[in-house]
Amino acid sequence: MNVKFSAVQLEWEEECNIIVGQSHFIKTIEDIPEILVSSVPGIEYGMAFNEASGPCLVRTEGNDEKLIAEAVACARNVGAGHTFYLIIRKAYPINVLNQIKSCQEVTRIYAATANPLQVLIAETSQGSGIIGVVDGFSPVGVETEKDKNDRKKLLKALGYKVS
Repeated sequence: MNVKFSAVQLEWEEECNIIVGQSHFIKTIEDIPEILVSSVPGIEYGMAFNEASGPCLVRTEGNDEKLIAEAVACARNVGAGHTFYLIIRKAYPINVLNQIKSCQEVTRIYAATANPLQVLIAETSQGSGIIGVVDGFSPVGVETEKDKNDRKKLLKALGYKVS
């Protein structure tokens, strides 16, 4: 059996975050949006889910047409079955990630980020699958005391309690 490996650069609106995951059932496209709107009032989102059987369609939901279109572009570019691409605005992944991971159809979260994201793909004669992600960039050093203070200031500015 031949396997082809590639990397797909995902793109979405600046100042938004993306969550990429895997799920086993079409109901995911109903359940995750319900989780979003009940967890964060005012969240804006677009979601695409690659169906892996039957008509094999890219299923969509959302309350922002631009974010839906960007999620569809991500889903189509990756092309892996039973994967979902959720782009959120006016919220952070930390606000919804535990609830999404608790969704009974969700089997894996590959990434939740605002960083540049590449999805690593394996392609066979059957189709494509995600084998991993490259989230952001490699470290260039170890934080200094100033960096630690800056990190704590940022977390406090975002409303988190920091020791």
